[in-house]
Amino acid sequence: MSETGASYAAAGVDIEAGDRAVELMKEWVKKTRRPEVLGGIGGFAGLFDASALKRYERPLLASATDGVGTKVDLARQMGVYDTIGHDLVAMVMDDIVVCGAEPLFMTDYICVGKVHPERVAAIVKGIAEGCVLAGCALVGGETAEHPGLLGPDDFDVAGAGTGVVEADRLLGADRIRTGDAVIAMASSGLHSNGYSLVRHVVFDRAGWTLDREIPEFGRTLGEELLEPTKIYSLDCLALTRTTEVHAFSHITGGGLAANLARVVPDGLHAVVDRSTWAPGAVFDLVGSAGNVERAELEKTLNMGVGMMAVVPRESVDVALTTLADRGVDAWVAGEVTERGERTTGAEMVGDYAS
Repeated sequence: MSETGASYAAAGVDIEAGDRAVELMKEWVKKTRRPEVLGGIGGFAGLFDASALKRYERPLLASATDGVGTKVDLARQMGVYDTIGHDLVAMVMDDIVVCGAEPLFMTDYICVGKVHPERVAAIVKGIAEGCVLAGCALVGGETAEHPGLLGPDDFDVAGAGTGVVEADRLLGADRIRTGDAVIAMASSGLHSNGYSLVRHVVFDRAGWTLDREIPEFGRTLGEELLEPTKIYSLDCLALTRTTEVHAFSHITGGGLAANLARVVPDGLHAVVDRSTWAPGAVFDLVGSAGNVERAELEKTLNMGVGMMAVVPRESVDVALTTLADRGVDAWVAGEVTERGERTTGAEMVGDYAS
C-alpha cells in the first residue's frame, strides 16, 4: 500500500497564500515611503540610505521593539484587523520619540496560525497607516505561519523601529530642573496596556460580550476596547521645534507615575495632580465592574494620559498652544520639585476631577 509523501502544505503551511498576502500589502507599504528608502518589499532586507544622516554633527540612533499584547485577541474576536497596526506603531515609535529622536523606519513581524491573505494585508494596512502618522517608513517585515502552535484564526504582531537624534539635543533626565512643568497629553483610551486585566474584568467578572452596548461609550464594548492607540511622535517633535523640552514620558505598562519616574533624575521628584483631569468612562467602567482599587488601576492603565512632556515653566504657554494647534488635548498636570524625604521619582496626589 503506497502512502502519499509529506509536504509543507500538508503540514499546514501555504506558501502561495503568503505570496498573495505580500502582493495585497504592497500598496499600503508604498504609502509609508521616505526619500531615504531604497527598493521595495520582497527582498531579504529593507534598505535605508544612511547618507541622509550626514547633516547631523553627531547622530545617535535610537531603537525600540514592542508588541500589542492581548489586545490582539479582541481584534480576532471582532474580526477587525486594520486598527491593531496603529497600536503597534504607537508602542514602538512613541518610545523612540521620548529621547527626542525622529522616527526613521520600522519592520514588523506577523505570526499567524493560518495565512488568510486579506487578513494579513489588513494588519499591514494598519501598520502602514500608523507609520504615516509617525512619519516613518515601513521598510520590511515577516509573516510566519505556525500551524499546530496557533489556531487557524490566531495571530500576534511585533515590530522594531529606528530613529535618530542629534547628540546635543538628546532629551532625558539630565535636562530636568526644579520648577519644570509636567504637561499631560490625553490618551485615546486604554491604548495597548493592561488588557489582561481588562479582559478578566469584562469577560470573567462581569460576563459581558463585545457586542454589548455601553451608554457611557456611545458604542459597543468591543468598539471602545479596540480604539487605536494615539501616536504622538510628530506632536512631540513639533514641541521640540517650537519650544524648549527637557523630557518626554510614554505612559505604557506600569502606569503614569512609574513611567514618569523613569525620566526624573536622582534628587528631584515629579508631582502629578489628579484633579487636573477626569479619566474617561472606560477607566471608571473597568474599576467599578471589577472592583479594582485605584492603586491597581493606576499601575496598570494610563488613566487618560498617553504621553507627558517636562518643560521649563516659561515654555508652558507655547507648548500648550502648539499641541492645541495640532489637535492634542493637553494641560499642565504637575511640576518637578526637590525630592526631600520621598523615596520615588514621581507620585500622584489629590483626587480626579469629576
